[in-house]
Amino acid sequence: MATETARPVPVPGAERTTAAPGPAPSLLRRLLPGPAPGANGAALYRRWWLPWLWTAPAIGCAVVFGVFPFFNTLLLSFTDAKPLGGAAGFVGLDNYTRMLGDSDFWLATRNSVLYALIVVPLMVLLPLMLAVLVEKNLPGIGFFRSAFYTPVLASSVVVGLSWQWLLADDGLVNTWLQKAHLIRSAIPFLSDSWLILLSAMGLTLWKGLGWYMVFYLAALGNVPKELHEAAAMDGAGAVRRFWHITVPGVRQAMMLVGTLTGIGSLRVFTEIYMLGSSTGGPGGADRTLPFYIRDVGLDPLTGNAGYGSAVSVALFALTLGLTLLAQRLTKEEEA
Repeated sequence: MATETARPVPVPGAERTTAAPGPAPSLLRRLLPGPAPGANGAALYRRWWLPWLWTAPAIGCAVVFGVFPFFNTLLLSFTDAKPLGGAAGFVGLDNYTRMLGDSDFWLATRNSVLYALIVVPLMVLLPLMLAVLVEKNLPGIGFFRSAFYTPVLASSVVVGLSWQWLLADDGLVNTWLQKAHLIRSAIPFLSDSWLILLSAMGLTLWKGLGWYMVFYLAALGNVPKELHEAAAMDGAGAVRRFWHITVPGVRQAMMLVGTLTGIGSLRVFTEIYMLGSSTGGPGGADRTLPFYIRDVGLDPLTGNAGYGSAVSVALFALTLGLTLLAQRLTKEEEA
């Protein structure tokens, strides 16, 4: 009698544990980290480097046009490099020592700081008042909003040329004042150092009012109307409601406008160049720090790029200090 061959006893669930292995993963899939365990759907095809791929253009532009120039300027400030290139020698802190004893540098610093001290408070308050006026839905209010914003769209050079024509000795302003018998001789708007600086501040204010007005219009939309109605019922006038309801309601926007305006005021160049000519006023008396950097660092014959870089570092430190001060004030207000 034939002997019957023994058959293996099937074990429940064994067919699941002895399934045939799938295809081996590709080399790229083994080398690059894949999705998290348990991922499914589109996450199976997502890699850790994909977000960096999308942000690479922006990061590259920031490095090329921001990070690299900053560190290059910092390195140049310790050399005697020339604007047109060539061999540059290491001079240590000589450029900074020269800067501290340079009266022209301190004059430019004074003009820049004075510019910021006058322009920033006015630029914080005037656009807010303008936004309050144009916020109401009145017939034709859209025309006035567009008119106030129009200077923002104009080029700084075009605006500067227009103000040259207005403020010249035979310009529109002096001609009108003389015909109205308010003055006997022309006011030297474009030849007196202090009047040039004040005229440049007026130009900055006029061109920036419409831009920051838009900031405040957005902030005013978040101020509850019920507060104004309740205050009006209690007998509070328009001025009191403005200082006790509107201003606290847009305080964050005021801090933002103040910071942006302060940074812009320290970097002002075009206004001084257009109204004070290429010399920066009579004898360079109205030069700001950016104007001074151009004169001492970029002149192809007498310029010193190393010294100009040192002044640029000083301007950066001044701007950074203003920004940190504004952030601290903002945190104190929030607390």
